[in-house]
Amino acid sequence: MVGSPPRYAPIEHYGIVGDLKTVALVGLNGSIDFCCLPHFDSPSVFARLLDADRGGHFVIEPDLRGVRHKQMYLPDTNVLLTRFLADDGVAEISDFMPIFKVGEPSRIVRRVKAVRGTIRIRMRCSPRFDYARQQPTITFGESEARMVSPDERVVLRLVSNAPLNREGDDVVSEFTLAPGQSTAFVLEQLFVGVEPAQVDPTSVAEWFKDTVNFWRRWIGRSTYRGRWRDEVHRSALVLKLLQSREWGSIVAAPTFGLPETIGGERNWDYRYTWVRDASFTLYGLIRIGLTGEAKAFIDWLVQRVAETSDRSRLQTIYGIDGRTTLPERELPQLEGYMGSRPVRIGNAAYRQLQLDIYGEFLDALYLYDEHGEPTSYDVWSWVTELVDWVCGNWHQPDDGVWEVRSGPREFLYSRVMCWVAIDRALRLADKRSFPAPIQLWRETRDAIYTDVFENFWDADEQTFVGIRGAKSLDASCLIMPLVRFIGPTDPRWLSTLNAVERRLQQDSLIFRYDLEGPETDGLSGTEGTFSICSFWYIECLSRSGDLQKARFYFDKMLGYANHVGLYAEEVGPKGEHLGNFPQALTHLALISAAYDLDRRLSGAGWKA
Repeated sequence: MVGSPPRYAPIEHYGIVGDLKTVALVGLNGSIDFCCLPHFDSPSVFARLLDADRGGHFVIEPDLRGVRHKQMYLPDTNVLLTRFLADDGVAEISDFMPIFKVGEPSRIVRRVKAVRGTIRIRMRCSPRFDYARQQPTITFGESEARMVSPDERVVLRLVSNAPLNREGDDVVSEFTLAPGQSTAFVLEQLFVGVEPAQVDPTSVAEWFKDTVNFWRRWIGRSTYRGRWRDEVHRSALVLKLLQSREWGSIVAAPTFGLPETIGGERNWDYRYTWVRDASFTLYGLIRIGLTGEAKAFIDWLVQRVAETSDRSRLQTIYGIDGRTTLPERELPQLEGYMGSRPVRIGNAAYRQLQLDIYGEFLDALYLYDEHGEPTSYDVWSWVTELVDWVCGNWHQPDDGVWEVRSGPREFLYSRVMCWVAIDRALRLADKRSFPAPIQLWRETRDAIYTDVFENFWDADEQTFVGIRGAKSLDASCLIMPLVRFIGPTDPRWLSTLNAVERRLQQDSLIFRYDLEGPETDGLSGTEGTFSICSFWYIECLSRSGDLQKARFYFDKMLGYANHVGLYAEEVGPKGEHLGNFPQALTHLALISAAYDLDRRLSGAGWKA
């Protein structure tokens, strides 16, 4: 129908709130369209983002004519404000999730206020449990409604001083606020043995104050004072939202099933802990003085190894609670974002061999040793087993950083990161005088270095190729100068960078590889440009000394953030966000590029 509203909001139209256990995505229209409870990787309660009709949502809607929407975070917090602006009134919703002790249930607090004018408010809470496979049973008490899944595994309690009624399988409310008046809705999950919250205006106000103070105290420890403070701190706040307070693990993104191309099959579940992504996240946070997250993750990873029979091996992906099996399944009951099917949960990449993860982890550990706490003997004894394993297996074909599904190959990125693993271990051994088989490690590190230059260099094209023996170019090569494998002004590197610009670049945007080349990734369809590659490219420019070009492209990339500074995994052909959202890799790469570029600009005498 002409003029009818779209069934799906753009991915970039969402803000995010969370409590270090899970998150909720809040749209510009005041609707929570995605939330999993009680943890990041639990079954969804609201998933309208993946099925507009059946997914479930929690919306507060002021009745205003010709309304305009605006959304922002309170500065230095993850407290989200959504405003509704119209000639006949202004309303505002404050959304946040208080940070309680481990073991306490999550609570979503939504406070709606009439800023100007007398405004009629409508609320609808439509939970659809177990990935929209279960409808709730609803009961009412004094100032509350309880919504229970058929198996009684999830019990939600919605509390408000506004009237609550039932409409089908939903809890609804309709009321009027005079200018200056407000009311709150608190949605909490009930746990056996845990008393429900005492909800009143005083408790809501205290939760609001405590939540604001928590986030401001945390980001206040940042040492970054550079040109892009707001953007860097927003990225850091996003990364913090993705770490489990209970376990210390870090998810790659808090969502599943959001497509890399509309209508395509590249729809993955990122609600797990990739050793790679988590290690890069630590690297980004450590760079700006936030080291506590690194200790929590390292302790968590050491525990994973202690639970296995082979201490020398890391799994590519773990569940946030440390489980090692993540079977991939499709959810046929969900139509997918804008019809993008299949919607998947789980991730079969947990069975893949990805050799690069050792390099990312040891790079982060080396940095944490320098800026956080010295590496303990027990951790070092484990590290030596990891590095010994890398020394014996670096030459193996693997599935690579992009987790291709076309079979193992010999990838440039994996080779380089194996070199990083051994190099950082050698540096750490020297710095801390740790015992180690230094000669074996040095010989292996040098053998990998030689292998890259002899077997991954295309003399005809004057570029490093992504796969041994192939002609394909892969933007993951941009990591090479960032990890100091090659100098940023080395002639071979500059010609490789030039090849990336010719073959993979569109303005400030970088594709990760050529999907139409002979070395396919085993999947059909296309995808957008990868924002982590764009920020890697910018940092490469910065390190090579091309500061004017680096700053120009960095400022342009900031323009692809959404209205509250968040990034998905990719940028589509119309500048839209694609893939899971928000994406840790993008935000950590932003921090790294900003840190390096800012330092070099200041060193060159550039004014802010």
